[in-house]
Amino acid sequence: MTLNVGDTAPDFTTPDQDGTPVTLSALRGKPVVLYFYPKADTPGCTTQACGVRDHRADYTKLGATVLESRPTQSSRSRSSQTSSISASRCCRTRVHAVAEAYGVWVEKSMYGRTYMGNERTTFVIDADGKISHIFRKVKPAEHDEKVLSALAE
Repeated sequence: MTLNVGDTAPDFTTPDQDGTPVTLSALRGKPVVLYFYPKADTPGCTTQACGVRDHRADYTKLGATVLESRPTQSSRSRSSQTSSISASRCCRTRVHAVAEAYGVWVEKSMYGRTYMGNERTTFVIDADGKISHIFRKVKPAEHDEKVLSALAE
């Protein structure tokens, strides 16, 4: 399934880093940034997650809730400790289903081996639950500049 700008964002409920259920539709009324990345504790993913952490005040000023979709729960815990990342997180319990719903669970290949994994993609969802921007394969170092600019529009 390919989502496009203007589509209603697929709803989901998944636990955050503390086990508290997060339901996308319950966040209506303010923008949501939902970002997926392929693998925790890698340089690119750490750069992206730390960028969100470092721009937390900017996201808050724009009224946005940031949801981060990490590939594994164990990676989530380890990365939280090492990087002091403080964005809301979706853990593996339902992340595969969420990634599929958003069309970012894709076939990848490395060193001749094919496997399934998250594509680095960010969705900006407006206050009405519609997708206003999609950033596919965004460079981690450019992520926050692009997303904050989209939120400011």
